[in-house]
Amino acid sequence: MAPRSARNPQTDPGEDPDTPTAKPRRRNKREAVLLKAADLIARNGFDGTSMRDIAAAVDMLPGSLYYHFPSKEDMLLAIHERVVTDMINRVRTAVEAADSPWDRVERAAVAHLEGLLETGNLVSIISPNFAAGREDLNAQLKVHRNAYEAIFKDVFDALDLPEGTHRGLLRLQLLGALNWVPVWYSPKEGTSAQEIAKAFVASIRFGTGNGSP
Repeated sequence: MAPRSARNPQTDPGEDPDTPTAKPRRRNKREAVLLKAADLIARNGFDGTSMRDIAAAVDMLPGSLYYHFPSKEDMLLAIHERVVTDMINRVRTAVEAADSPWDRVERAAVAHLEGLLETGNLVSIISPNFAAGREDLNAQLKVHRNAYEAIFKDVFDALDLPEGTHRGLLRLQLLGALNWVPVWYSPKEGTSAQEIAKAFVASIRFGTGNGSP
């Protein structure tokens, strides 16, 4: 009888890593690692979370964790990209249903804020200051964020604003206000994310002389 091919000790015991059933399992395991790592890093910080901590949380040997992610930095990039991609899809879907430029801004703002609040403590990971001091890592994270912010740039570029209005500052004003909401928001107060986002958009819309409240 021909000898069985050597197994990779970092895959599930007793399973050939190249079989069709092994690949979905590896993907599922990778997803589980990402979710747990995201939670630990969001709660304890990047420096406060080790690969050993993550491996223990998902019941893996530390060496096996490196099979899925070569480093903690690669893991953070995967987490960040996943969160930002989800936000991109959310906002794009929202603005596609809009029937006017200001409606697009409002829908984008609502989708953005709902997404932030639904990510829970992951919002700390997608903060612009999260990787401060790690220039190479921060530069890669900025690529993800820039792709997301480009959606809002397009939305604001389509607005009919008074001459001399600084569209970039107006956009940053709205995003800054929305990004601060998770710090103080409490669902017990009864104000929904949709109501908050719409109020913020109304404040900049009518503050620039576009119609009346």
